[in-house]
Amino acid sequence: MRSHTNSSRSALTRTICSRVFRRMTMVAVASVIAAMFGLGANSSPQNENTRANAGQENPADWKAVEQALGKAGSIQPGDVYKVSLPRSDLKVSVSGVELKPALALGSWLAFKRSGNMTMVMGDLVLTEDEVTPVLTKLQEGGVQTTALHNHVRHESPRVMYMHIRAMGDGTKIARSIHDALALSRTPFTAASAAAPNQDIGIDTRELDQIMGQSGKVNGGVYQFGIARNEKVIDDGMEVPPAMGLATAINFQPTGGGKAAITGDFVLIGTEVNPVIKALRDNGIEVTALHSHMLTESPRLFFMHFWANDDAQKLARGLRSALDRMNVARASRP
Repeated sequence: MRSHTNSSRSALTRTICSRVFRRMTMVAVASVIAAMFGLGANSSPQNENTRANAGQENPADWKAVEQALGKAGSIQPGDVYKVSLPRSDLKVSVSGVELKPALALGSWLAFKRSGNMTMVMGDLVLTEDEVTPVLTKLQEGGVQTTALHNHVRHESPRVMYMHIRAMGDGTKIARSIHDALALSRTPFTAASAAAPNQDIGIDTRELDQIMGQSGKVNGGVYQFGIARNEKVIDDGMEVPPAMGLATAINFQPTGGGKAAITGDFVLIGTEVNPVIKALRDNGIEVTALHSHMLTESPRLFFMHFWANDDAQKLARGLRSALDRMNVARASRP
């Protein structure tokens, strides 16, 4: 009797073990299939989309910054939120040419997120009497000044350019910059936008062809922005060209096919003198050579220039300078 009972218990145990084993096997197989086809809870299509969209900024993401600064911006390549603050209140002339804000009087700020921090860079156009109050207020708000200098020469009235940098809470930084600029006469109202295909009086197609780049009309000025071909790192973070690291070349028509040109070439040390020679060989003045940043790698130098002559002739001179630089050739048409 006892033997029969033990036999029954053994049979029951084998049955239970067999069911448990089958159950474990099914779970294991299901897990493998889930892993293969991305069906796990941590790899759902929704989560994949969330990761894919991470870092893809839109203006709504920057609403708090916009409100703190008092001016809206736009998303630029590299997930940079850029705000333009043209000094449309100023009437500045260079050698008889009245500068349009888009030629050489455009303050700007660029915001770029990295984790829970935001890097901010900018260039503020200031009159001489505005420099000290603005600089002092920026320092109080934790915003660094990285350069203060001229960009053009013989201008009237005198204009200074203050380059700034900050890292931290983007909204707080925007508020500090707003409070500093409130001590200047910088307008915060949006300028009326001109049609992008506006005829400004020079052959922009021919300029594109000569320069090997595609420009755009902005405020009556034809502008080129040309990225370098290497990454620039500052404080361990890659800095996109939209944060002031693209060579800027601006043409303002002055009549009869002529244009005033200015902007800045973004150069490494070995390119500085070859570019100077190319510009001088083509009748283009070098008006400033300096840094805009403090801790970038590779070390960069910014060369500003000026001329007022036949637009196509000047474009050929500028192209000669670009050909001596490590620019992003892929951007050329």
